[in-house]
Amino acid sequence: MTVTTYDDLIYQQRPDVGDEDLDDEDLEDSIPQVLKLNLRGSRIDLEREILVSLPESLLIVMFPNGLVLGGGNHNNGIDDDGQYDDDDDDEEITHVDFDPAALKHVLECYDRASKIDNSSSAVSFHPLLSNKQPIIVLREELEYFCVPCSKTTKNTSELKLLCGEHLKENDKIFIALEKNIARENNVAEQHLIDMLCDAGFDRQDRWGYRALEPTRTCVMSMALVLLNMAGPDNPVATAQKLLLFWRKPARKCWWEGNTVELQDKSVRLWARRTWTLELALV
Repeated sequence: MTVTTYDDLIYQQRPDVGDEDLDDEDLEDSIPQVLKLNLRGSRIDLEREILVSLPESLLIVMFPNGLVLGGGNHNNGIDDDGQYDDDDDDEEITHVDFDPAALKHVLECYDRASKIDNSSSAVSFHPLLSNKQPIIVLREELEYFCVPCSKTTKNTSELKLLCGEHLKENDKIFIALEKNIARENNVAEQHLIDMLCDAGFDRQDRWGYRALEPTRTCVMSMALVLLNMAGPDNPVATAQKLLLFWRKPARKCWWEGNTVELQDKSVRLWARRTWTLELALV
């Protein structure tokens, strides 16, 4: 009999680090009280307290080279006429190549969670939850590659866009992983779905945010749910496992390929899905 351990479910992105490497006070001291962001031309003012509480996996994507105040790619701050917005002070505005709709989705989930009162059972469950709400953050990066079955296809840019829209419309969270389970009979992946559903997801859930990246053949998706720590099924063990992902995002990656019909054209579509799982405290 094959024994499936918890570590088989999803792979850690980085090993444990010492407390000396996670000095929140030093981090907060270097960040202004309100951080002014320009996300692809959209202005968002983000409070420091919210910024440092964002999922680490999200911060890595937003600031791949670290947070440089007043820095970033200024090409993303161009207005509709192709000119830079003169109202922005380059020394104060930090330009970020990230979809503002994705960040707004996260902030809306944070706002809803912050209005929920902690139950006494949650406080006794873990000291971190005395004044915080635990949120499961699941993010998918879906990179795709399309190969037309016909040699007469000329407009490859249009074909890539069609493939991207096709993938974006298939927005159920677990359907791709369930197909992979059925194909390979992967018990660990089934356990991963079971764990997430025990913790607060539903098997029919759809991504809360899902959009095509403007300069890549890639679909980005996010879903956030409150960690379930009560109920008839007593999901304490599951909650304890997921608390291990606080500040320790983990990744899982797999490939899939099939033939789809798009505008009467057969296309061989390959997709590389990368899931990132993390727990955030709000």
